[in-house]
Amino acid sequence: MIYLDNAATTFPKPPEVLQEMFETYSRMGVSPGRGSHDLAVRCEMYLQGVRRQVCKFFGGENPDKVVFACNSTDALNTIIQGLAEPGSHVVSTRLEHNSVLRPLHHLQDQGVITFDLVRFDSNGFIDPRDIADLIRPSTRFVILNHVSNVLGTIQPVFEVGRVCREKGVPLVLDVSQSAGVVPVDMRAMNVQAVAFTGHKSLLGPTGIGGLVLAEGIEVRPVRFGGTGADSINTSHPLEYPYRLEAGTPNILGIIGLSAGMRYVEREGIGSLHGREMSLARLLRDGLASIDGVKMYCAENLDNHTGVIACNVEGLDPADFSAILDGDFDIATRSGLHCAPLLHQDIGTSPRGAVRFSFGPFNTADDVAAVLLAVGAIAGP
Repeated sequence: MIYLDNAATTFPKPPEVLQEMFETYSRMGVSPGRGSHDLAVRCEMYLQGVRRQVCKFFGGENPDKVVFACNSTDALNTIIQGLAEPGSHVVSTRLEHNSVLRPLHHLQDQGVITFDLVRFDSNGFIDPRDIADLIRPSTRFVILNHVSNVLGTIQPVFEVGRVCREKGVPLVLDVSQSAGVVPVDMRAMNVQAVAFTGHKSLLGPTGIGGLVLAEGIEVRPVRFGGTGADSINTSHPLEYPYRLEAGTPNILGIIGLSAGMRYVEREGIGSLHGREMSLARLLRDGLASIDGVKMYCAENLDNHTGVIACNVEGLDPADFSAILDGDFDIATRSGLHCAPLLHQDIGTSPRGAVRFSFGPFNTADDVAAVLLAVGAIAGP
């Protein structure tokens, strides 16, 4: 199979990541901080080491402000609900994934917040000035998708960060699609919180992600339970990271996250991004030569990741993807990609589009096979 659904989950994983998961978990797959025996202590020390690794990777300040979660959706719910206050206002964009849109709509439906969404231009980018225009005295935070999961456009975070710094409003960044292929430096970008997942370009397993918080931003706990510390107290502890973590952490996932991040650092983010973009440009140029194929925001692939969204004229995107899979053994993703407002704005709602997304193990031969397949599907 030719796998081109890496924006959903990268596959396959590097063999060394899977090997490290097996070997390390075999040695110390116990609950960290839930006992005084040697294995529990070793596991807790390992966990703290990964917090330091994640903090450094994202340009954070304090490893204790690294909070593990199940994935980006879990992390985004934690930060959005933990920052929202009655009567507050939030600014976001129409590029966002439902992991941001749905929590915002839920809080608005409950009468807790109001929010405004910035539009993007015909190339798939927002204008930081539009963010500035929407910030008001009651704005609690700005939340932004660093890279669109549909279009692959890298948003101007440095400029948005400057706007937020000038306005005194925290910036929350969803790096689900950027972590591992685009550098993320919280301090340089003036980002107060990063929500990440491990199973995409960080090359870890599913079921692990988290938050990295800057100093000075305080997030209310939204879940409560065991932390292995201060157990006599029936109130949830307020010190980080336990403030936002409850229950036994996903040690196997954390091992895989650590191994995947080391793989990315060894290969180099710039190198991985460059390889994927060379394939994306090959695909874009080839699709442009096939009659009946329409691509979205792909005319200029500067400031992009390796994602191309397209349709074939007269063919439902679900059928297009199914034919690629069934007849040509090419895996893609069709539909709205959990980004319904984006598809409304590019004119592909309600059926969506077919997304090709590259990973570190795709090749030029994969692109050649896709172009042959799409050429056959689009027909003479």
